[in-house]
Formats: sequence, structure tokens, C-alpha cells
Amino acid sequence: MCGIAGTYLWPDGGPLTDRLTEAVAHRGPDGSGRYSHRAGGGDVHLGHRRLSIVDLSPTGAQPMVSDGLALTYNGELYNAPELRRELESAGVRFRGTSDTEVLLEAWRRWGTDCLRRLRGMFAFGVFDERTGELVLVRDQLGIKPLFLVRRGDAVVFASELKALAGSLGSSLHVDDAALVASLLYYWVPDSRCAFSEAEKLPPGCWARFRPDGRVERGSFWSLREVAEEGAHAQDLPDLHEIVADSTRRHLISDVPVATFLSGGLDSSYLTALAAQSRPGISAYTIGFRAEDAKFEAMPDDLRYARQVAARFGVDLHEIEIAPNVLDLLPLMTYHLDEPIGDPAAINSYLICTAARDAGVKVMLSGMGADELFGGYRKHLANVLAQRYQQVPSMLRRPVHAAVDRLPVASATRGYRSVRFAKRFLSFADLPEETAFRRSYTMYDRAELLALLNPDLAATVDDVLTEHTDTYDDNALTDHVNRMCLADSRLFLPGLNLAYTDRSSMAASTEVRVPFVDVEVVRAAFRVPGDRKVLGRKGKVALKEAALSILPPEIVHRPKGLFSAPLRAWMSRDLAPLVREVVNDGVLVSSGFLQREALQRLVDEDAAGQQDRSKHLWHVLTLEYWYRSATAAGAGEVRAA
Repeated sequence: MCGIAGTYLWPDGGPLTDRLTEAVAHRGPDGSGRYSHRAGGGDVHLGHRRLSIVDLSPTGAQPMVSDGLALTYNGELYNAPELRRELESAGVRFRGTSDTEVLLEAWRRWGTDCLRRLRGMFAFGVFDERTGELVLVRDQLGIKPLFLVRRGDAVVFASELKALAGSLGSSLHVDDAALVASLLYYWVPDSRCAFSEAEKLPPGCWARFRPDGRVERGSFWSLREVAEEGAHAQDLPDLHEIVADSTRRHLISDVPVATFLSGGLDSSYLTALAAQSRPGISAYTIGFRAEDAKFEAMPDDLRYARQVAARFGVDLHEIEIAPNVLDLLPLMTYHLDEPIGDPAAINSYLICTAARDAGVKVMLSGMGADELFGGYRKHLANVLAQRYQQVPSMLRRPVHAAVDRLPVASATRGYRSVRFAKRFLSFADLPEETAFRRSYTMYDRAELLALLNPDLAATVDDVLTEHTDTYDDNALTDHVNRMCLADSRLFLPGLNLAYTDRSSMAASTEVRVPFVDVEVVRAAFRVPGDRKVLGRKGKVALKEAALSILPPEIVHRPKGLFSAPLRAWMSRDLAPLVREVVNDGVLVSSGFLQREALQRLVDEDAAGQQDRSKHLWHVLTLEYWYRSATAAGAGEVRAA
């Protein structure tokens, strides 16, 4: 895993590339390099920061240059051995053992046609000295990030948005629509970027920049098409063998590898498979202060993690999260690049920091299984909502009224079942697509309008409707797989993969995600929805596969949450900061957020009548992100 950056036909591109490369130094503390070339229309510069994982020798250093091609690459290819053998049989002679060299020679031989052959996670830029063209590429599922800014014929790119914002300063402006979207979703979708002049290269896509100013864009992989093809499959895939194969491939490394082990199904499954290939492998798990866990009514995940570790001979490291949240909040907000309101980023950062301190550079995570196999509560809840709508409305009305009166917490503990019931009833009466969207968004239209500057009303409507097609633009007739497809296109790259990449790289650690693998994805959409959500259980097909190696008490345990005790933090550690942001925050002072609406959220949460902890946490992340963005010299919110 590495950090990449570069400029194409950009004035003073060399010094700018150096600044960009230095800004992503945490992604690659093991080495650095810069390539420069004088092209017909201007200079080309590629920068690289190296985290040495495969081929630790100088033959794996980057940017890698060979016979007129220059490559700066971030990622891992898990089918590099097969590609190497194919290229060697065609006469290619390799200098080292890195997958970087395999990618460079694959590009030389097949050009963009090589992309559909790649199995891994990657973002890279490749420059051809003969044609003067630069091509930027991002992997099929958006595991690795790539941000860019165009200015006329010139292009600048980097692994992280903060690098561009810090180097380009006031020429970038905060996009108010992106901030509205972040409030709605608690992350910024891939279709938007926090700065209006910047963009994210979409997953499964490439962009070719030519010296005459022409730009060509293409797609080499479509998740929608994969899902539609899977819907016509006649036989169920052998999920266990496919997941096991992916896990074995993700263990390829010349440095130590460990796993996340929460004690839930996904991490337990991967850890057990990894332990079969690497006996004695290490795993890292988290716990919380006892009073915080009680207040949040959190399950005892540590008990299950210990059980899995003991059964498979795993060296388990336990980390209690009792952090100084006031210090971690601005640190994580900076590293996350955009306003992302998921506190799980803190968990990932602390785990990766502990692993790195122990000499571990590579971690395996169960990320992606919930999106692909129907494992979130929202998937089951939306299926149940369709049944609930068959109940006569005269019977549903008193249920709504009764649940609305119930508290979500007392002075000493929270009530998870009440929180879930309130959340369920907020969308249970809505049409299918609207209900699904409401099941994972933070506000309805009226709430969002009340929270924001009235001048943003039209922007709110645009943001609320912009991803309707993500649910409807496919030929799937299967309710569950439509949800899985929408999540895998929007929620997975925009939130979960984004925070996993940024939080792990902040600790100079590589996180690999064996479930987010092209072959696992193909298999997942060959599984019908009624084999994913069945009765009152989710992720049924994956659970059946996991029974090949895991005991039933782990497979069928209640679902845990890779999150944090937000309500406890809000009522204790963060209460003074919440008051400061509501009364004197820059977003309130600017008029972007409305003080009265924010205060209502605080009062509802404090009274225990509604759980607004996630809303308030995201407001804090948005405030800190905006302070950091404007301090870096970027322009202010234009609508405020």
C-alpha cells in the first residue's frame, strides 16, 4: 500500500508534486521517489510514497520506469503470480518479484485491456513517453481512492483530497451540496467531492489525458452488470471455497499479516480461514469502558473474539477504547479527507496503530460482507416493512404512537430495542425505494430543511433525489439483491471503504478486504435474495458457508456493531464540545447550520426520548472538517 501523486502539464508541476507526495507520506513511510519527463505541451511528474509489502528490495521501488513507461501505483494484485507466468511465457523477463512490475508489463502488453484481468485493489497513474499520454485508473469496487483536479489541459492527482486542498489552497472551494449530502448520509457519496473543483475517479473506470488537451474516459467493470448476470445463474456458488480462495490470496505478503477480530461472523470467518493458512496468526480486537458499554447496551463482543482465538490458535491482542475523544476527533477528521460521521474510523485507527507498533503492516478486515450478503439490520428491516404494510393502518397508528412515547435511554443505560423500533417506524410505511433510502439516511426532508440555511432548499431537493437511480437503474427483480447492489455501489465505496483506507493509512498500515473481491462479488449476486434474508435472519447463505469451519454459536450469535458508544461519549466526554459547536461553531456562525435546530437535537438526545448521538457526532466531524479545510486555505461554503 502506498501514496501516489502527480501533475500533468501543470505549471511548476515538479515542486507541486513534491508537496503532494510529502502530504501523503503517512501512506508510505518506507521510501519515496519522483519521476519527471518533459512532454511536448509541458512537464509530467509522478510522485510516490512506499509502504513495502511485497518485494522489499529496491526492484520494487516507485515510480517504476521501464522502456518508455512510468508507473506510480497504490495497491495489491492478488492474481499477480498468474499474470506473471502468462507474461513470462510471452517472453517478458522480470527484474524483481513485485506486483508493481507485473502491472507495468501487463499494461505494456495489453493497455487498458489488462484492467479486466486484474484481481485486487488499486489506483495508479501510468505515463507513456512515446505518446505523451497519462492514464489514471481506479479498481473495480473503489477500495483505493484517487482524487484529481483539472485546469484546462492540466491535471493534478493524489491518493488523498487533503493533499490537493493543502497544496492548491484558495483555488479550491468547499462544495455546499457535498456538505448537505454528508449531513444526509453522514458521508460524501463518490458522485460528489467536498471541493467543487475536485473529483473522485469512479470505481472501475479510467481516464486518459492527451497532450493536445483531449480527455478520454472509459469503464472496464460494471457492478450493475455483474449483479444482473448473477440473477440469471442456475446454480448456487460454492461460497466457502470462493471466500477461502480470496482469503488465501489476500495473505500474500513479505511482511507480517494480522486480522481484525470483532467476534462477529465476518471477521471470525476470515480469521479462521487465515489461521488455517498461517497458524499462529495475530488478531486484534477492541472493547470499551464498562460504563460506556452498559450505557450503550452494547453486546459483549470480546467473549466471542476470545472463543474464536482459542479455537484456532490465534494470538489475540485486546485493545480497550477509553480514548481522549477530544484529541482523536480532530485527528480523525483530518485524516478522513471529507466529513465522514462514522466513529468506527476511530476503532480502525487505534487497532491499526497497535498492530503497527507490534511490527504488523498488513491487516485483513471483514468489510463488505454485510453489503453483499444482506447482513445489515436495514436489509431485514426493509423486508419486514413490506410485511408490516399489510397490517391495517388502524392497527399501525397506535403502534407508532406507543413507540414514539418510549425513551431510548434512562440516566444509566440505553435501550437498543427501542432505538431500533423508532428507526424502523420512521420508514416502515414508505414505498420500497424511499423506505430503503430512509433506512440509512440521517434526516427526512423537513428535518434537513430545518437544519440548514433556507437558501439551500433547492440543494436539499437535489441531494435527496440524486441517487434514486442507484436503486432503480437495473433489471433486478429481487428486493434483497436490489438493496445489496445499491449498498455496494453507494454505501460501500463512499463510506466503509473510504474510512477504512484513510484510518488505516493514517497509521501507515495496509488493510485488505477479502470479501470485496471481484470473484466473491460475482458469487454474491448469484445467491438469490431469499437465500440471504430468510425469515428473521440475515446473511443466511454466508452463515451456511461459514459453518464449514466455525461453530454454530459463533455463526448464529446476535449481530454486533463495529462502532462506538456515542451516547456515552456525547453525554460525558463530548458534552462541552457539543455546547461550543451549537453556540459558537463556525458553521452556525456562518449561517450554514441553524442554531435552533441543532439545539433541538441536543435537547432530544439529553432527554432520552430520541437517539440523536450519531447526528451530533457527525455535526462535530463536519465542524472540525470545515475548520481544517478553511485553515488549509480552501474557499468557504458559498451558500452560507
